[in-house]
Amino acid sequence: MSGQGDDEERLIECMVEYQQGAMKGFEGLYACLAAPLKRYLWTFVRSSTQAEDLLQETFLQVHRARHTYTPRRPVRPWIYAIARHVALMYLRSNRRRREVLPAEGLPELPVAPEIESLGDRALVHRVLADLPRQSQEVVVLHHLLGLSFKEVGRIVGSSAATAKVRAHRALRSIRTRLEEEERQHGQPASAPQAGHQGAAS
Repeated sequence: MSGQGDDEERLIECMVEYQQGAMKGFEGLYACLAAPLKRYLWTFVRSSTQAEDLLQETFLQVHRARHTYTPRRPVRPWIYAIARHVALMYLRSNRRRREVLPAEGLPELPVAPEIESLGDRALVHRVLADLPRQSQEVVVLHHLLGLSFKEVGRIVGSSAATAKVRAHRALRSIRTRLEEEERQHGQPASAPQAGHQGAAS
């Protein structure tokens, strides 16, 4: 957890520099947050191209709102909350079109052990992409991007306890889906079980 704390301290330094007019502060924020923010925004639009557009809009809104940031306040949940607002506004403005976007592959994510252990990486990502947006959101924020449940709660507008419950339910749903895949295709979702090999020989 110390690494995450060190990262947050660096983000705070960058944000304060940015408020004071130093562009290197913005560059530091962008370098640290652009990739994970794009992964998060993908959960709203299921399109890498659109996620990139929303990422640029997010940083534009961060620029406009930079003077409202309170120094020493955690930067990560503040910026993620802005990104979430940008994504929701985009979805509301496009509600009438109801276009079905092709579900482009989830941008490469560092998969946490509790996710990796559920089964084949590609299959887990596909099942994750099929989750309802709210469930997918908390899994991506906590299990894949490493934010605490307290931070996740700040971003999505809930308590840490509610965010934790949503994440646990989402993981349970992923496990259920993987078990269904195993039954349908006759292949284990995770590593082959030891007893299976012996039965065949």
